[in-house]
Amino acid sequence: MGKCYKNIEIATPVATVWQKIRDFHDMTWAEGVITSLVKVGQTGGTDIGAKRILNDAFHETLVCLDDNNYTFSYAVDDGPGPLAKTAVDNYLGVVKLSESTTGTLVEWSSSFTSSTEGEVIEFCDPIYTALLGALKSSLS
Repeated sequence: MGKCYKNIEIATPVATVWQKIRDFHDMTWAEGVITSLVKVGQTGGTDIGAKRILNDAFHETLVCLDDNNYTFSYAVDDGPGPLAKTAVDNYLGVVKLSESTTGTLVEWSSSFTSSTEGEVIEFCDPIYTALLGALKSSLS
């Protein structure tokens, strides 16, 4: 099983960061990284089963949202290159926030099955880094 992991410290209270990112249908904080977000279906952005398409390429479904533990997880149903549904199985992304001495630790990780694990990691790691950087910038 392949895994990706990135994190960042943000000098903002965890509850504030959580309010910024908890809505699956709102990624306005990721300016320059997410250029389009299309809501799919009628499910709300904080409801399990919410679907979205990011940048006309990443098809994702919200599978868990836990306000008490500041975490959400999502499945990638289809995507470009090594994230195509024919290339990767069981892709589960997890975003977890926790209090830190400087504010908030944001961890973005994923696990997946693929015969080309290295390609998936090489593809996803820079995306996670860019998303975390955009989140931090949006809060400063």
